[in-house]
Amino acid sequence: MDRSEATAGGGRVPVTGGLLLACLGALAAYALGEVWRPSGNAVAMIYDLVAYDAVYLIGAALCRRTAVHRTDDRLVWNALAVALAAVALSTTLYAVALAPAAAYLPSWLLVALWAPVYPALGVALVGVVRSRVGTPHMSMWFDALTGACGAVIFAVTLLPALVSGPADGRLAVVQLYPVADTLLLAAVSAVCAVMGFRRDWPLVLIIAGLLCTLGADALLLSRVVDGEVAVDSQMKLAWLAGAAFTALAAHVAGRTPGIVPADADPVARLSWRVAFLPLGASVMSVVVLVSTWGSAGLGVAGWAAVTCLLATLARTAMSVQELRGLHDIREQARTDELTDLPNRRALLERTRAALEAADAGRPVALLLLDLDGFKEVNDSLGHAAGDDLLRMIGPRLWPELGGDDLLARLGGDEFAVLLPGTGLDDAIARADRVRALVLEPFVVHGVRLHVGVSVGIATGPVPAATVTELLRCADVAMYEAKNSRDGVRSYVPDARAGGGDRLRTMEDLRTALDEGQLLVHLQPQVALHGRAVVGVEALVRWQHPERGLLSPAVVLPAAEQAGLMRPLTGVVLGLALEAAAQWWPERAVPVSVNLSAASVTDLELPATVIRHLQEHGLPPEALTLELVEDTLMADPDRGRTVLGELRRLGIRTSIDDYGTGYSSLAYLRHLPADELKLDRSLTHDVGRDDRATAIVRHTVGLAHDLGLSLVAEGVEDEETAAALAALGCDIAQGWAIARPMPVVDFLGWLADRPAAPSRTPAVPAPRRPATCRPANSPSTAP
Repeated sequence: MDRSEATAGGGRVPVTGGLLLACLGALAAYALGEVWRPSGNAVAMIYDLVAYDAVYLIGAALCRRTAVHRTDDRLVWNALAVALAAVALSTTLYAVALAPAAAYLPSWLLVALWAPVYPALGVALVGVVRSRVGTPHMSMWFDALTGACGAVIFAVTLLPALVSGPADGRLAVVQLYPVADTLLLAAVSAVCAVMGFRRDWPLVLIIAGLLCTLGADALLLSRVVDGEVAVDSQMKLAWLAGAAFTALAAHVAGRTPGIVPADADPVARLSWRVAFLPLGASVMSVVVLVSTWGSAGLGVAGWAAVTCLLATLARTAMSVQELRGLHDIREQARTDELTDLPNRRALLERTRAALEAADAGRPVALLLLDLDGFKEVNDSLGHAAGDDLLRMIGPRLWPELGGDDLLARLGGDEFAVLLPGTGLDDAIARADRVRALVLEPFVVHGVRLHVGVSVGIATGPVPAATVTELLRCADVAMYEAKNSRDGVRSYVPDARAGGGDRLRTMEDLRTALDEGQLLVHLQPQVALHGRAVVGVEALVRWQHPERGLLSPAVVLPAAEQAGLMRPLTGVVLGLALEAAAQWWPERAVPVSVNLSAASVTDLELPATVIRHLQEHGLPPEALTLELVEDTLMADPDRGRTVLGELRRLGIRTSIDDYGTGYSSLAYLRHLPADELKLDRSLTHDVGRDDRATAIVRHTVGLAHDLGLSLVAEGVEDEETAAALAALGCDIAQGWAIARPMPVVDFLGWLADRPAAPSRTPAVPAPRRPATCRPANSPSTAP
């Protein structure tokens, strides 16, 4: 801004600041003159005229100067300068030449004196719209028309003399002023509403000036109606205040950056701020039409009311269309263009809302999926085939999703599944089913394809309390899943990473072992023929005082890192046998406990097990110990010695996760085991995949030929259970049977189920089929 300076009192004061001070000084001088008036009518008249006109003239000069330096708003300030100068000129002409004869002049001449004022203000309003609205919206003009009609109705109903043609022309002229003020204010309000009421201080000050003018004109009208023609000091001060506000607006505009035109705010166009104006005018229109019902004609007020209602209806129809358009835009912004699935933005919003509503009793799970082998599809068949494959993921996974679940594409070959109200155990099972669906073959461009998928699982609000943490945890778990055998991993906050979280969890686990915070959930195992309950597996849980119920995915890595596997196994063994002692007198259903590698090579393990059995009054056949074959790799000879002693004591042993380790066939010759537990990665596709079915069929035959029982873990549906039974497998464990449940719930569940017809011998006869023992989940140790 040009800051031409003038010397005043030895200092430098900007010209616009000096003009503003002069304008305010003239206003103060006039106000002082109302208290102390100079003697003599002529002197008083001159004093009033000079001080009064000085406010308008200085304000006009200030507006003109702002117009010179504000090219973006030049029309506004030039028009306001003309309006202020016209008021000063009209006041001077009236006071000097026409006042003595005003009572004898026709009313049209009085109108002509102030005629340039309102057209100039109208031009200023047009300038406001042009400088602030990039693309004027049709709704803005409907709002302005509605406001104008409302102003006409207001004027006509409250000022009936305007329509009936009063005998006093002066009264008719005076009525025009508040009507014109109201029209201007209605138009400005419509513009501001549509633009969203941005913080535009010059415009706010201009509106304040119009309000002062409206107040003075309304006061003048009331005095004329009461028969008082004189204009008093209150009206003059109100008019001068309006001019001062306009001058202040020009000064502020000269000190602020230029205005960048913006399109009308679509949100503002649909808010209460916009609805207030047409609603008020519509209510007034209905009142007018009801009051004139049955009259000979509508009259000015009636036609204005009809026009107002039609404009309001058009504005409402436009708002509905805009609302529909905003909804479409919102959906497009939250939808993946390629797959029509929700995108990352939609996932973040839903996840944030789910975490805010989550607590320890209603957690949130997030599955992060990354396709394996997708790059090869693109390289071999082209990007069009890759795009078609991505489009097939949504329809493939939809049957697995519930009403509140959300499947989203994050980008590339990454997808995410949000599971509100789902804990870690349920999320693992859901992840297994999702992965199995993706592993089924796709037919793309006539080619049968198999792609792999790695699934990472994270839960909130524990351990991830925010959306960012939940995504990070799921991403970490997903990359761990890429290096795993089964392709599914859940995030363990302190399993292998360093930092304060890992140390705190290990210390908390020590306290949990001492204070009895650990407990077991039980998952039943049933014979596939007859569905008799033949066993139950004990799965460790940790009732953390702050983090809620924690699964083995948190407990086991922390115990391994802290060197607490042996005491943990002892606690779980005691809890499992304590639970078994509650049903054993009535139902001889054995309980299975998973052993860690440290426990398998512990030479004191047999004595420890016998002591626990004796403490709870249970025989050896009440317990089955499970281990994965990889746990014997560190010291195979010592492990076989421990297992041999356990078997001699009458305690059954089971090889868990059979088919996922290495050297399986070689170790079957030497391990003193009684049963095999077939891993869920082999059982899931039985009956749907010929190769999986063949593997299971031959494994069943091998186990029976070696005198081993065969159990199937991860049996999630009746179709799989029927297929396994047809292949000769004897016992199953999984969600098709029952989910893991607290001990109290299991006791009630067991009471409603049939008992096994006979007990399985502790040591099956070699090379004879034996009754299968139930299977457990790969994440359920110990």
